[in-house]
Amino acid sequence: MWQLFPGTLFGIAWGRVHIDTVLTTWIVMAMTLPLFAWMGASYRSAFVNKRQTFVEGVINYFADLAHGSMGKRAEPFVPFFVALVIFIFLLNEFGAFPFKEPLELAFGGSPTADLSTAAALAVLVFIMIQFSGIRRQGLGFYKHLAQPFSYMVPLNLFEEFIRPLTLALRLFFNIFIGELLLFVVVQIITAHVKIGFFNLSLAAAIGPLFIEIFNFLIGLLQAFVFALLSVVYLSLALADEH
Repeated sequence: MWQLFPGTLFGIAWGRVHIDTVLTTWIVMAMTLPLFAWMGASYRSAFVNKRQTFVEGVINYFADLAHGSMGKRAEPFVPFFVALVIFIFLLNEFGAFPFKEPLELAFGGSPTADLSTAAALAVLVFIMIQFSGIRRQGLGFYKHLAQPFSYMVPLNLFEEFIRPLTLALRLFFNIFIGELLLFVVVQIITAHVKIGFFNLSLAAAIGPLFIEIFNFLIGLLQAFVFALLSVVYLSLALADEH
């Protein structure tokens, strides 16, 4: 079943997926790959330039963050966390381009303002943590669920599954509320609202600029928080006492 504008959907065996979110995510992916290629191309030169300085600064920052939490075990995970924070940042900021509604396109907005995207990213981190734990300790990795007492298994199991849920909801609500706030302000502007002699729509015309700046900072912060919590959860899973 297809439903065109707005919020295009397509039916699948287990439910419905927002095709506009899928298309937008693929567009961001298509933009991300050339971005990484452009950054990597700077290393063809023997001279250090601003691109190299920026890229190495980001990588070193997350490397130090991961090493501070996990020690030497963090080394294989640094590329994953760097790619994760950059990709989520781009997903968050794509909604700054207001062309979805005016042009009636089947893509646009921030994909992370859709819970399905935020949940998929959180599940990816959850699976990576489980795989890393099993690879390091085998099925003995799950012995921590019975610590400190066996009757704590239900509570520890609940805590294990609540982590990806909080990751997804934190990212989703922060980005969604920012886009919702922008939508409300735009509706006020286009509705030509007047309260007596006061033109509310005219006064609100400067609102989108400040909201976009706010959304940009929130998008950057939430990308960092998502990656930071992922590092923390992984370090807890790979701790020696597990």
